[in-house]
Amino acid sequence: MFALQLQAVEESARTMRIALVVPGGVDRTGEYRVIPALLALLQRLSRTHEVEVFTLAQEPAPGTWRLAGAQIHNIGARDTRRRAVGAILARHRRLRFDLIQAIWSGACGLVAVTAGTVLRIPVTVHVAGGELAALPEINYGGRLSWRGRAREWTTLHLASAVTAASAPTIKTLEALGVRAQRVPLGVDLGAWPPREPVPRDPARPARLLHVASLNRVKDQATLLRALTTLPRAGAEWLLDIVGEDTLSGEIQALAQQLGMSDRVSFHGFLTQRQLRPLVESAHLLVMSSRHETGPLVALEAAVVGVPTAGTAVGHIAEWAPQAALAVPVADPVALGSAIAVLLQDEPLRMRIAHQARQRAVVEDADHTANSLEAIYNRLARGRRRGS
Repeated sequence: MFALQLQAVEESARTMRIALVVPGGVDRTGEYRVIPALLALLQRLSRTHEVEVFTLAQEPAPGTWRLAGAQIHNIGARDTRRRAVGAILARHRRLRFDLIQAIWSGACGLVAVTAGTVLRIPVTVHVAGGELAALPEINYGGRLSWRGRAREWTTLHLASAVTAASAPTIKTLEALGVRAQRVPLGVDLGAWPPREPVPRDPARPARLLHVASLNRVKDQATLLRALTTLPRAGAEWLLDIVGEDTLSGEIQALAQQLGMSDRVSFHGFLTQRQLRPLVESAHLLVMSSRHETGPLVALEAAVVGVPTAGTAVGHIAEWAPQAALAVPVADPVALGSAIAVLLQDEPLRMRIAHQARQRAVVEDADHTANSLEAIYNRLARGRRRGS
């Protein structure tokens, strides 16, 4: 028994060389155009392992830099997938990789499984976006075309292990015949400290927060139309919207058309440091996405005691009704009703906030790294037995 325990400890502490493939989120500034959960993962993996990141489209031109303890290789815009595979193979010839991890399937997963097949090393793929979606009404999703479906089938069936952030995505993968493990991309509690939920003063307007790029998938039009029902429900409110505008002012124009320009503030992109005060001042995160595997912001809001009302996607769907309120997508009346319920029932809002905080704190960035390392060690053991 002691020998088995000692072997487990030695394997858990074993240093690996990991190639990690991402589309972006690892800008050399460490602050702009980054994904906080991804940086937190890099920091934790780099404490024990040697991690090299191959980012497909962080910058137009090829380049290298260090970030979060890892070496970053930016492939650049030209012939990206072929050159990414070539870069991984070239680095492997110098210092052999033990494993390749793709965060996102799609192009990242295809690069990872192609390189892994050539090198005969394990590949893990984390489904993190719209790779499995097919929403023709907004022309979105990795499975809209036969090429996309073929790519995802090939990637996910060649992968040694597949993970995804939330239960709905796991169910989708199971329906496609892919066995997957739920691994949320958790919040770095050191960089984003937890806070207890704060009661709301009913004499002051409710502070609503929405954090997402302005686009068709996040469907801010449905959110704004949902808010038109709130005055009739007797709820006074102010809304902060944070995110890059990809719709050339369309959502701002809709807010003006609906007569709510004085209640809605558009902040554009904000860094984590700039975002934190807005999250702490919010009473409710409101999300209107047509598709999510997360969203990560729901976890960040939960950590600081802010609950979520939103569409039944990702974490919002799996947490409802105990730790979030979820409604059908593209239904402004239902979304408005859910928001109104939480603004009018303070004990319910606080109960949901406490439940959400508890879940997000337990499944933090350390949990993410530990879960992935357990998969890496299992694959390494299987490879050694098979060699």
